[in-house]
Amino acid sequence: MKPKKMMLLLAVLAMASWSFVETETPKPNLKQYDAQIVLEWNQIAYESMGENYQHSLLAARINAMTHLAIHDALNAIEPNFQTYSFRGNDELADPVAAASVAAYTILINTCANKKQMLDEKLNQALSRVKNKEGKARGITLGKQAANAILARRNRDGAELDPIAKLASNNTPGIYQAVPPFDFVFAPHWKTMQTFSLKSPEQFRCLPPPALNSSAYSKAFNEVKQDGGKSSTTRTADQTSYAQFWYEFSEIGWNRVARTAVADQKLNLPDAARLMALLNMAMADSYTAGWDSKFYYNFWRPFTAIRNAEKDKNNATEPDANWEPLMPTPPVHDYPSTHSALGNAAATVLTKLIGSRPFSMTSTTAVIAGEKRSFNSFLRAADENADSRVKAGIHFRFACEAGQELGNKVGEWTVQNHLKQLT
Repeated sequence: MKPKKMMLLLAVLAMASWSFVETETPKPNLKQYDAQIVLEWNQIAYESMGENYQHSLLAARINAMTHLAIHDALNAIEPNFQTYSFRGNDELADPVAAASVAAYTILINTCANKKQMLDEKLNQALSRVKNKEGKARGITLGKQAANAILARRNRDGAELDPIAKLASNNTPGIYQAVPPFDFVFAPHWKTMQTFSLKSPEQFRCLPPPALNSSAYSKAFNEVKQDGGKSSTTRTADQTSYAQFWYEFSEIGWNRVARTAVADQKLNLPDAARLMALLNMAMADSYTAGWDSKFYYNFWRPFTAIRNAEKDKNNATEPDANWEPLMPTPPVHDYPSTHSALGNAAATVLTKLIGSRPFSMTSTTAVIAGEKRSFNSFLRAADENADSRVKAGIHFRFACEAGQELGNKVGEWTVQNHLKQLT
């Protein structure tokens, strides 16, 4: 063959080889991806439930399902951790498509009224994926991972009407409805299927102090003095953080987690795992808290202070006109699940990324956009718990029991789920 023809043939072969490499679906390296898509769908999940949603337990369930689906979908592309439900795999699936479709599939099944918004968000995410085969594989994988989670939670009773009538009971220490509510919220949640725990009662709280004890009278007088609407002892800062932390815990602590993930520049699989563990722990803190709440059936400060003449404790004095700073949620006092969720989230964050300073905002801050700063997640959880006393809606011992419960749930969740593969 003449040299000129030989060179032409080699050039053609080289072009053919180059063309083949360019069209071949590459195997993605998930650790080279940042956490953006996980954080985007965390925010979308919040938007899917509506700004003023009232069923926080259902919201926590949806968040946990969404992030478990994302985690399992990504882990099926590149196994870095133990999976939760889905056992399939496809190392050529695009991670952005897989994570997006996994989240979308959960949310369209649980927040169907937001279909238009969810469709738009999914299309925006998928438009960023240029590899057609990887996108198609990712779409299939995301659906499979989400469907495995949906199958696991099918008929768990979460969609039952949460508004339940409350039988009248004037026994001292027993929970009674607090105005403006005349019902008790979601009693069926005390036996809700858990995500992480073996059962709702696994870490049931120890009993609250007896009404005639000094521990009870100490907590009684603290909340009466510092938590009342017309308190003269609560400082301006305490009033501010009582309002700041009043938003639902799963809203605030997901915001904290988004900030932490971004600040620490976590890669995609690490961020997906963190958000899944965090939301599993918070969802189960609600369930475990509801178990203890309904087991002990303890009254709220509003009822206790107005009926103190019935508690047989000489160290407590009634005030028939006493009102808390903030409205009392329509469920029992002990333990504080707000405190439980805060400590569960802070424990997960600390276990996974250490003790980190951060700043955060709140949807219930009196001054829009106001920020509070903390040296650690657990320090923020302490203020979160204390806020319920300053708001007048929990006894101190209920907050302490909630924090202990949250610590246990957070520890258990990290130690027993989505563990790193060796």
